[in-house]
Amino acid sequence: MNLSHPALATVLTAAVLAAAGCAAGGTAVQTSSSSPSVPPNAPALEQAYVSVVAKVLPSVVQITSDRSLGSGIVFDTKGDIVTNAHVVGQATKFQVRLADNPKAIPATLVGAYRPDDLAVIKLDQPPSTLHPAHFGDSAKLQAGDIVLAMGNPLGLTGSVTDGIISGTGRTVTEPAEGSAQPATLPDIIQTSAAINPGNSGGALVDLAGDVIGVPTLAALEPQSGGLGGAAPGLGFAIPSNLVTDIAGQLIAHDGHVVNSHRAELGVRVVTVVGSSGQPAGMGVVSVVPAGPAAAAGIQPGEVITAVNSTPVHRASDLAEALATLDPGQKVEVTLTTTQGATRTVTVTLGQLPGS
Repeated sequence: MNLSHPALATVLTAAVLAAAGCAAGGTAVQTSSSSPSVPPNAPALEQAYVSVVAKVLPSVVQITSDRSLGSGIVFDTKGDIVTNAHVVGQATKFQVRLADNPKAIPATLVGAYRPDDLAVIKLDQPPSTLHPAHFGDSAKLQAGDIVLAMGNPLGLTGSVTDGIISGTGRTVTEPAEGSAQPATLPDIIQTSAAINPGNSGGALVDLAGDVIGVPTLAALEPQSGGLGGAAPGLGFAIPSNLVTDIAGQLIAHDGHVVNSHRAELGVRVVTVVGSSGQPAGMGVVSVVPAGPAAAAGIQPGEVITAVNSTPVHRASDLAEALATLDPGQKVEVTLTTTQGATRTVTVTLGQLPGS
């Protein structure tokens, strides 16, 4: 199956003619068919979809750089556009196409915060016709809520897919890109709405027309040969409450995040391989002076094997464990010393620095 393009499904309707027959005694038995009845609430739901698309699609833009294509959301009337950090990549200059104007508008990077995979770019000459989106309260989401995903999958401008909220509060780690550390994203929304390349940075919207998330990635399922394909119906979006917080900080502080709200251990680590050849823990390369790990007595050369009794084998394990914790929280960290002994220390977590 070619996973680079959405599947095109064709529904074939066959007309079946039923002939009348004769039963015992000569009584004629006649069969008939009728079209399926339309649910009484279907027209209202359909109109709700149409209204939401008409309301939100003008706020969704296409972003291109010399190396990437993705989506963005108009954040304010000043020309600020929020998107994913992986959409902007290392670029600082972009071309933005608004929904109501085929002419590209130049834009410049405001700032990116890669731990949360969020970024803001700004139109160099924002038009007066901008349509800022309205962001809803993602804390109110629950499984079963109907949502629409809007963006530019595979460059198909203004595409819309539908689905439901499949779950909230997920923690996912994005695939690594080049030498950059993959982002581990906490409190993520899981949705069944189709998310494809180019949807990143777009809008996940409820039936009130409020943006409640930014589609970011689709889950991958392992396949033979070590290749992975998109897992149907498993997409993830950054919740709107985090989006507005981080985007607001980037705009207010000249492209910087001053309060990450995320926990930090205060160590630089590498994956250590055990005797089986498999990852066996995170070796401490260095400890941040006066940081949380240093205060707890963690030493370079020791190997972190668990956080709060959750095993840590590789970098993603440690990142996911920390993503679910808060600055100031006390945690138990299990270590293997340079002599091979096991010990446990209590660490008061610090706050991950901003950008």
